[in-house]
Amino acid sequence: MAQPPKLNVHLWHAMRQSAGKLSLFVLICIVLLLLVRHLTDARIQMAEQQTLLDRFNEVLPAQLYDNNPLQDTRLLKEPELLRKLGAQQPVTFYRVRQGLKPIGTLFQVVAPNGYSGKIHLLIAVFADGQIAGVRVLKHAETPGLGDKIERAKDDWILSFDGRILTDGNANDWAVKKDGGDFDQFTGATITPRAVVGAIKRALEVVNQQGSKLYD
Repeated sequence: MAQPPKLNVHLWHAMRQSAGKLSLFVLICIVLLLLVRHLTDARIQMAEQQTLLDRFNEVLPAQLYDNNPLQDTRLLKEPELLRKLGAQQPVTFYRVRQGLKPIGTLFQVVAPNGYSGKIHLLIAVFADGQIAGVRVLKHAETPGLGDKIERAKDDWILSFDGRILTDGNANDWAVKKDGGDFDQFTGATITPRAVVGAIKRALEVVNQQGSKLYD
């Protein structure tokens, strides 16, 4: 059997070496990319968690609890409860405690009937059912009118602080135009009406769940 020319043998070995070096280079690049992604994802996750905690501390001061609410959660999945919360996916309740004592819970709720669409809210409720604070997370309401639900634009959102929902005051949970206790905005009643209704429904969920939220 004829032997391949010597030049071709050398060329074949050179090609194998080049292919091996190229494969090693590609492998090293993949490892480096995965390492960078891992480190970047970890930093992004930490930043997102810190941002979430900062928002939590706006409505429920950090000095009131000593646990990590991001690691102390309860997931609500019941369809009836999700409808009240304006959610299509399970809702996470973040619990805060002082030692073993429940202090309160924080969670998100959606008002689906804002003037320009959904209004996303963060609500903190003490263990006794009293609202610690409310903040608007996202909305598309009209600038200069409906955007007064933002804390940076108006103090209106603070009117929920210290409120509680009971059988005796359920009718108060409406804007004044509807016979309730909450101010509406001049020329923009739909937005505050949607927010008040969403928070009332959220408190109904909290009252219904009671101590089970902290089990």
